[in-house]
Amino acid sequence: MTAGGEVLDRRRAGLLLHPTSLPGPGPCGRLGPDAYWFVDFLRDAGFGLWQTLPLGPTHDGGSPYQCLSVHAGNPRLVSRALLVQWGWLAGITPEAAETGGDDALEAAREGFEAHADAAARAEYESFRAENAHWLEDYALFQSLRDAHHGQAWTQWPRGQRDRTPKALARVRRELADAVERVRFVQFVFRRQWRLLRAYANERGILLLGDLPIFVSHDSAEVWAHREYFSLDEHGRPLTVAGVPPDYFSATGQLWGNPHYRWDVMEADGFRWWVERVAAQRELFDLIRIDHFRGFEAYWEVAADAPNAMQGRWVKAPGAALFETLRARLGTHLPLVAEDLGLITPEVDALRERFGFPGMKVLQFAFDGDPDNPYLPHRHESNAVVYTGTHDNNTTCGWFDELPEDRRHAVRDYLAHPSEPMPWPLIRAALASVARLAVVPLQDVLALDATHRMNRPGTAEGNWRWRFGWDWFPQDIAQRMRHLIHLYGRAPATP
Repeated sequence: MTAGGEVLDRRRAGLLLHPTSLPGPGPCGRLGPDAYWFVDFLRDAGFGLWQTLPLGPTHDGGSPYQCLSVHAGNPRLVSRALLVQWGWLAGITPEAAETGGDDALEAAREGFEAHADAAARAEYESFRAENAHWLEDYALFQSLRDAHHGQAWTQWPRGQRDRTPKALARVRRELADAVERVRFVQFVFRRQWRLLRAYANERGILLLGDLPIFVSHDSAEVWAHREYFSLDEHGRPLTVAGVPPDYFSATGQLWGNPHYRWDVMEADGFRWWVERVAAQRELFDLIRIDHFRGFEAYWEVAADAPNAMQGRWVKAPGAALFETLRARLGTHLPLVAEDLGLITPEVDALRERFGFPGMKVLQFAFDGDPDNPYLPHRHESNAVVYTGTHDNNTTCGWFDELPEDRRHAVRDYLAHPSEPMPWPLIRAALASVARLAVVPLQDVLALDATHRMNRPGTAEGNWRWRFGWDWFPQDIAQRMRHLIHLYGRAPATP
């Protein structure tokens, strides 16, 4: 059996879409009616898996890979329409409620306190008790951050920054109502996600989540657990994460996340990581670990460096970490390794030691080298194949931007298909021996480069993409179901 447990036991097809990209009347997609309709589309089209990006609360840039917490859910994803259905948001239609902001969530809290039944109140108390190990720190962190108009925690008054008992006791009293508001919103998010996951699972749809290896510096976890991070006495990073020059950037990528103090984490049995992975298992059936190579060795850059070119590789205790996770959480960890970028034999050995499926991205395959590991004839069964990821161009955009000789090479490898892109690449993904094939929704809808989710190395215009239901060709579910069945990825019959 694979490390992915029951998830990669047979061939499946998945669709990549972050919930913020769902349509609807609000400023971003939410976990309401459109999310349920999307699950229905997945079922009708023959997909067996929905892959998302991280679900945490984001900074102003909107990147789900730079979150204010590794445990909390993004309040923007909370469906106000469902709060109306639950009877906690009265005097407004579901459609109008979805355009509401934080005022709608506050009104829902008041409605909950006034009208929730005993079962819902008991559910809330259980949520608070079971998640207190992160919820209390996050609720206070977010309340303080709001009180300081979004300032990073290193800019707060020293007592709050350094979490002195006297300062924390005072702000807990002063911000008690704000803290309770944050707790309630997290309860609502978790409840809505749990119901959506159950709806998907009942229809044969598994959920694949995404766990970034690194943590945003301005986050509840760094503020509350400074001992685990490489920081100076003022809480500022000493070194930060990134990658050297790569496919996406000639000067590398400078992410800015503080590095871990792995020696401290290992000394207490990796407790922080055990809690983090265990929490993700409560949300998802399978978890993609972003930047897996950082568990073997990570790229360390001085915090004041202008780019990521001048850094160094530092060994990480990945084997010890995964041994601990396996001992604490079970032999078959439901993890997928995002093993893209500069991958060494040591990184491959770490992944293979624990049996984690790796990733094969078809857009990286056609460089003219017949031994390119992303070419379909080089794939292995314990893998996840993608046409492209959230960081890639759409397949139509990618193909259109290739020089003519490269386009010819792609057509030649794919046997000069008569279908236009992206369908030949979608077929190649579905035909791969990899047990799981994942296609971004942009490719299923044959969208061009203007529909990219993210452009690595750029700070503006990312993470905002949304689709419309009227973009779906009338026969698209039938077409995908035919292809998924043709290549042996149809859902198991009951």
